Amino acid sequence: MRRICVFAGSNVGTSPEYERKAIQLGELLASRGFEIVYGGSKIGLMGRVADAALAAGGKVIGVMPRNLFKGEMVHSGLTELREVGNMHERKALMSELADAYIALPGGLGTFEELFEVVSWSQLGIHKKPVGVLNVLGFYQPIAEMLKHAVGAGFMQQTNLGLILFEEEPGLLLDEIVSYVPPVQTNKWNEL
Repeated sequence: MRRICVFAGSNVGTSPEYERKAIQLGELLASRGFEIVYGGSKIGLMGRVADAALAAGGKVIGVMPRNLFKGEMVHSGLTELREVGNMHERKALMSELADAYIALPGGLGTFEELFEVVSWSQLGIHKKPVGVLNVLGFYQPIAEMLKHAVGAGFMQQTNLGLILFEEEPGLLLDEIVSYVPPVQTNKWNEL
């Protein structure tokens, strides 16, 4: 495992703990020799992860759609910045470059990125680990929603093993490194 894609909010959130854990994750990834692939912004939790990793001597690759974001949002100190045409190309390139994924707290964009890579895992498109840094229980409602979907018959029980939930960056990274994909059953109940 060489590179980890980090999905994170473009805001820092209301609790200082979100920012603290983002910085801790960036430092940890750099200290353990992992490169970061992320959305390329200099602001929010995205920027905090990148800044912390770079300050710790890590490599950070940003992937930013041309003409989609204002120039002042683009992080100018990255190891590498790759410009793409649109959001679909951004996610495809980030996934191509990454060996694993970690989602920090964030909003709709972070949720969408997280669920897309988990869906790809469920469909067998990849077998990469997907983790969420569950800072202050941020992702607990999603964990409960996934269990509810299993109980309601829309997901298989084995799908719950496709996302690793952890509150501490070090523990999450340990789980990602030792990840063994769950054996998936037929996703379609009617077949």
